[in-house]
Amino acid sequence: MGWTFKAHGALAYALGLTLLALTALTWLPAVVLRIPPTALTWLTAAILALLIPTFLSAGIRAFLARADRHTTWQAFRCLPAKVQLALALTALAGATLLALTISGEGSLQNAREKNGHYYAFDTSPLTRHTVEISRTQYRAVRHDEGRTWLLLPGMLYVGAAYAVLTAGELRRADRASKHA
Repeated sequence: MGWTFKAHGALAYALGLTLLALTALTWLPAVVLRIPPTALTWLTAAILALLIPTFLSAGIRAFLARADRHTTWQAFRCLPAKVQLALALTALAGATLLALTISGEGSLQNAREKNGHYYAFDTSPLTRHTVEISRTQYRAVRHDEGRTWLLLPGMLYVGAAYAVLTAGELRRADRASKHA
C-alpha cells in the first residue's frame, strides 16, 4: 500500500477518533463537556472544512478501486490485525454512541433564542410545531445538538479511513498480481 493511502487513512482515523472521544466526553457527568453555541459555529466550520475533502477523496479512491463489497471485505481482512481491530472497535464505539444519542434525545430540536424567549421545534407525533421552552430545556437541546455535530462527522471520518485503507490494499494487491 502506498504511503499516501496510509497517511490519508491515518488522518481520517485520527480525526474520527478525536471526534468520537469528544462525543464520549459529553456523556460523562463528571467531565461535562459543554460546547458553547459560539464555539459550535466555528467548530462546525472547521470539521466540515476537513471532512469534505477527506471524505470525497476517500470516496474517489474507493470508486477507482472498482471493488464490490465482497472484494472490499477481503481487502479489509488483509490489513494488519491491529488496524482491523482499531477500525472495528472505533466503528462499534461510534455505533454505540449513536444509539445512546438517539435514545437520549427528546422530541425537541432546533433550539433558538428570540427576544429573551427560548423556542424549539417539537417533533412529537401529535404536535410537530414550534413551542416555547425553558432556559434549562434550551441548554439541554443545544447540548444534544452539539453532541450530534461531533458524532456524525466522527463516524464519517472512520468510514473514510476504512474506504481509503481497503482501496490502498486493493491497489497493492492489483500491482502485486500484475508483477507476478
